[in-house]
Amino acid sequence: MSNSAVFVPHFHWDREWYEPFQVFRHRLVTALDTVLATAEANPDFRFTVDGQMAAVEDYLEMRPENRDRVAALVGEGRLAIGPWLILLDEFLCSGETIVRNLRMGWAAAARLGGAMPIGYLPDMFGHVAQMPQILARAGIEHAALWRGVPGSVEGHAFRWRAPDGSEVRTEFLFDGYDNGLDVLLVPDRIGRALGDYAEMTAGRWGTDPVLAMAGTDHNAPDPHLAAWLRQASGEGRAITMATLDEYLREHVRDEVPAVVTGELRSHVRGNILPGVLSVRLGLKQRMAVAERTVDHAERMNALWSRRDDSPFLTLAWHKIIESTAHDSVVGSGTDETCDQVAARLAEAAQTARAVRDTALTEPAGLVPSDGHLVANPLPFERTALVEVDVAAPPAGTRLVATAADGSAHPVQLVSEAPTVLSDEHMDASQLERVLRRIHRRELFGRLIDHYDLSPGSLVFHLAEVPSGGPFDLLILRKEVAAAAAAHPGEWRVLTLEEARATALVPVRVPASGLASFRVEPRETPAAAPASYAPSTATGTATATDRTLSNGLVEVTVGADGTLDIAGADGTVLRGVGRLVDGGDRGDSYNYAPPAHDVLVQDPAEVTVDVVEDGPLRSRLRVTRVYAWPVALSGDRDLRDGRTVPTPVETLVEVRAAEPFVRVSTSFLNQSADHRLRFHVPLPEPVTTSSSAGQFAVTERGLTAEGGWGEYPLPTFPASTFVSAGPATVLLDHSSEYELVGEGSELAITLLRAIGSISVNIHPLRDEPAASEIPVPGAQDLGMRVENRFAVVPSATGWRGADAVALAEEFRGDVLVTRGTGPAGGQLPPDAVGLRVDGQDVLVSSIRRVTDDEFGNGTEVRLTAMRDSAVAVRVTGAFSEATTVDLLGRPLSRTEAANELELALGAWEIRTVVLR
Repeated sequence: MSNSAVFVPHFHWDREWYEPFQVFRHRLVTALDTVLATAEANPDFRFTVDGQMAAVEDYLEMRPENRDRVAALVGEGRLAIGPWLILLDEFLCSGETIVRNLRMGWAAAARLGGAMPIGYLPDMFGHVAQMPQILARAGIEHAALWRGVPGSVEGHAFRWRAPDGSEVRTEFLFDGYDNGLDVLLVPDRIGRALGDYAEMTAGRWGTDPVLAMAGTDHNAPDPHLAAWLRQASGEGRAITMATLDEYLREHVRDEVPAVVTGELRSHVRGNILPGVLSVRLGLKQRMAVAERTVDHAERMNALWSRRDDSPFLTLAWHKIIESTAHDSVVGSGTDETCDQVAARLAEAAQTARAVRDTALTEPAGLVPSDGHLVANPLPFERTALVEVDVAAPPAGTRLVATAADGSAHPVQLVSEAPTVLSDEHMDASQLERVLRRIHRRELFGRLIDHYDLSPGSLVFHLAEVPSGGPFDLLILRKEVAAAAAAHPGEWRVLTLEEARATALVPVRVPASGLASFRVEPRETPAAAPASYAPSTATGTATATDRTLSNGLVEVTVGADGTLDIAGADGTVLRGVGRLVDGGDRGDSYNYAPPAHDVLVQDPAEVTVDVVEDGPLRSRLRVTRVYAWPVALSGDRDLRDGRTVPTPVETLVEVRAAEPFVRVSTSFLNQSADHRLRFHVPLPEPVTTSSSAGQFAVTERGLTAEGGWGEYPLPTFPASTFVSAGPATVLLDHSSEYELVGEGSELAITLLRAIGSISVNIHPLRDEPAASEIPVPGAQDLGMRVENRFAVVPSATGWRGADAVALAEEFRGDVLVTRGTGPAGGQLPPDAVGLRVDGQDVLVSSIRRVTDDEFGNGTEVRLTAMRDSAVAVRVTGAFSEATTVDLLGRPLSRTEAANELELALGAWEIRTVVLR
């Protein structure tokens, strides 16, 4: 039994949770005031600030005068800060966001004297597979964590190995991050209590000293702690006070026998609270939008703008990372806390959108105003369908899209808008009031092309791009005043817009590049030339009253509203989209079915409507009406007998040349306390599933490891896609899934509506996860719940279907903006940005960077999303490449004349800066 112990004073600080951020910050300032005063009064005192710089930044914003005091303690090694900006939920953000979190936290700590080089992850609800590689590629050799460690680890440490083989020594906080507090309950009996604890846990420690984490949530250690420990140390036991960094560097063995590979999601020594994956759907969707928008903004700013908008991008990333906190994006806070998280994510997306749109104004200036610019954020060439507002074709003509090279392509009209915007009758004396609506040339959001003025009549003709001559508002005022004086009485004022239509246009866009097109009318020939028809090689999208097809996939809607989806290789998925709604008596942390559940899976009514019939895109709308119980009954073990009819609309779509079926669901939620799942039945039962996210594709089985106080439901996270057998589902945002029916069906959660942060008595969890605080907002009552995804049928699974690239294409829509150059001018040639060739290679970031020594460059982060090596070729305008670590520090440089050849190992993350 170990005869020594190391106490690590600390606190765990949830930035927001059962109280909103500003309320918790008020407590934070008081706590850190106490820490600084205690440290300055006692040279032996050490403190670890929870591994996250957010607590330090939030404190110094209120106490800027204490910055030097903090820096002094950091410099002396008595205050450990960083390395993270915030303690995140690793499964509910992208891998790129995890990297940015580490980089921003490390940089913030460096400004105060340096970061603690420990991957401290004390309270996350499980850990992603690639975290050891992320830490190792930032030069961090140690981690420390609690939840998710499998039962195979018998000691207090293990080697944690990522899929690529990277390892970090990991301290296992098997009794949580507050295990030292029980020892400190009675200050004058610490020696005895410590002896009892060391004896009970002797099998874990071996000859290493006991690690006593002396701290808990939202409280500073007692200022008398050092004195208590000195007294206890004098009772015959060696007791040391240290930071977590000092403990790992000075008091333990580096070599440990146990090795754990991949993600940590075991329930065996702590609750991992998997229900957070599906509660408060809106936060998960907002996170995905914010991440996607800032990523696209960085790419556009780096490749197509002379303006460096890095400060705005940094702000957007900071707000995203703040929102990834493990009690923020998970949705386990109060309604007001979650409202603030949603607002912060919206602000991040808005900031990034401004940068993105501004970056495109420069190339848009080269495109005529009667044309459109298309920007491809992905580093591979693609044909995308874009919707644009255009003038409707006159009778006897049709619309075609002309590209910069002169080629013409068909368009598909999907809607037409009315042309009469206003028809008013008024006295001549009121005409001046009408003219006040005009701002220079703008009227009702359009521009005045020309006007007709005759006795008793004033007609405005509006256009998006005026084709007439110059317009002079002062002349119009004089003419109208004279006409009104000459013709008193009633006048008719008519405002007409040119007939408008929404056109669907196919555009071929280079890798990370730009393309432009112009939609214009052509006379309808007796027989359309072949060049105007969709290519039969890529297939034409068609629709009948119950089928969709494009030559690559075919969809048939069944009598029950489910879908049979057939792929080009003969794979058929039958009954896709069966909706199963059941009760949920759990809370924001854990799902729980009522004791007497009622599953609703058969619709009372099904209707199918053809929305579009091709040739570029075909759509069906399937409307199913279900009778869902309004809530749970009073004892919460039975669903209420009262039901509410709920129509669920499913929009099913196929596009020319796409090998997947796009599906979106929408309904107005009028029921409480329930879980709704979208089922994908499989042709044959499977024993494993694979899901993509955070730089890896992780394989899982039909069960989860249990053993603590939480029932191990095999519900798992997926970020970009999930695959089981021949079915792969591409995802729009982080989602929860489960293989059900002994592996015969894949179920994806669309909604989990609950009413409490935590419940005291939970059938699938022994202890409360928090206080039983009502959160009516988490029921999503009266909210329109929307989900979108795509289904890929392929006998070869996600690898053969090229799911890594398809998921990027599904989520990464091209960007479209109208040109701002002179109307009628020549379209500029297509422009190629940065191209990356390599099978199963994910490019998670392309951004502008600046280095004082090496100057400006473009940083590119790539990951081999496969279990074997891959050759990668990067082409673009550069002359050298510098490989850097995940903190941006140079590792090696090489000359590369517009082309770089890389060999990525299996699951390897590589970052290069091109100059």
